[in-house]
Amino acid sequence: MRNPYEPLNLYSNFQASAERFPEVPIYFDEPLAAFPELKLETTYMKCAQAIIQKASLLKERGIQKQDKIIIYKSPKFDTYLLAVAASYLGAVPAMISYHLPVETMNVLAERLDFPYILFDEETAEKAHQMENIPEEKLIRAEELGAASETTPVSQEKLALDEISYMTHTSGTTGIPKLIAHSTNSMGFRTQWQRNVLSLIREKKLAAFHISPVHSRFNIGISSLMSQGFPLFPIAQPDEANIEHIMTTYQPYIVETHPNNFVQWVNLAREKPETFASIRYFHSTFDAINKETMAVFLNCSKEHRPVFMQVYGQSECGPMILRFHTKQSIQKIDARNMGYGMKNLTDVRIVSEDGEVVPNGTPGNIQMLSKGRALTYYKEDARFNENVYGPFWDSGDYGMKNEAGALLLLDRQVDLVENIESTLAIEDKLLDTLSFLNEVVIIRGKNGTPQPIISVASGREMDWEAWYGALSDLPQLNEPILMAYDDIPRTATMKVQRLKMEKELNA
Repeated sequence: MRNPYEPLNLYSNFQASAERFPEVPIYFDEPLAAFPELKLETTYMKCAQAIIQKASLLKERGIQKQDKIIIYKSPKFDTYLLAVAASYLGAVPAMISYHLPVETMNVLAERLDFPYILFDEETAEKAHQMENIPEEKLIRAEELGAASETTPVSQEKLALDEISYMTHTSGTTGIPKLIAHSTNSMGFRTQWQRNVLSLIREKKLAAFHISPVHSRFNIGISSLMSQGFPLFPIAQPDEANIEHIMTTYQPYIVETHPNNFVQWVNLAREKPETFASIRYFHSTFDAINKETMAVFLNCSKEHRPVFMQVYGQSECGPMILRFHTKQSIQKIDARNMGYGMKNLTDVRIVSEDGEVVPNGTPGNIQMLSKGRALTYYKEDARFNENVYGPFWDSGDYGMKNEAGALLLLDRQVDLVENIESTLAIEDKLLDTLSFLNEVVIIRGKNGTPQPIISVASGREMDWEAWYGALSDLPQLNEPILMAYDDIPRTATMKVQRLKMEKELNA
């Protein structure tokens, strides 16, 4: 089913969904600091009314149309609700990960001309240490949550092609870049997502653990709400909490970052009943190994469960998708991302000199997306370095097979000499060695392939199995063992490979 294009104004979409599905529930696993009145269960309409109240409070604090406001707080659903409240005022929310240190925040704040900073207890110390932010521009989420009396204010709208929302790059290679989105560019992304959701006939509970500052988040919420899905945004991804939510609320859909699926796979193996209710698994924007997908599919008691793998990028949105079933997962190449969506997204493979190469030849992946971002805020030149007419150079390396499906091999900056795909080797090792919950291959001394591995909780390193799995692989260095939580990651759980390389080779 093809959905019509609609520009995405965060508040207008939220309000329209609330009017159409007022009593559809939203559940939480923790109270929201800025919205304590919503408690642990609310509805679309109650949320929409609370958003207007918070917008009025933000207006009282001085926020006007076109003002920038950094939302820099713990990763809970009120992060998104506050962005919707800012959008109601015609302000521009900049969604910034709570992980980022003060030094990075100072750079981003200067780039945004020292905007308002909305923080909470998690980020309060860092927010107050930031330079050149006057006290009146620091707004604490808990104070918004405690306030009650407000004067209603009217909605303000920005032009459809004006910057109306910002996210940021992962920062794996330095200071993150601010990605600027418009109402129109986000609308094409929600059209893509709604086309996928239209395939799901039963509008049952969708649970998800996604970073609220990821460009995926607002697209997912807006699309789910437009079709009336009950929601459960999960704040805490630890195994005990996931087991409780899955068995108590029995969601029909679950989405998270690939590395969170890897984090939960031990739970899925030991207690498969935890994920028995789920028919649709969805991996956000990055590649995931085959064995992990197979484990979750085999947990489901639903008829023909599906694992949807989506490859995309913050600058372009969701791009390429593929559906996996219990049967198909046995035969597929996990590097195969699938195909674009007709009239919305596509990719091509080019050589280093920019020439399109034939299927079966590896090269740089360039993306074509109607939902491409506008620019990097105040870094137009850096953005334009990756623009090739209507195409965007993703920074990834891959090829198309004879059928035209995209095979993702590596990040261009992560290529290791004499290895076609570090990701493929990582997949094979994770698929084969169930006692591991992470395998990362980086450039070690003299550029040689250096595995970093993490042993799953409660398991022991099996060296015999490790060396047995290497028999048909390229020569790898002796692995370095690290605790899963010690591996440096971005807000979306991506491994910071270049940071690890730098530390290893210092």
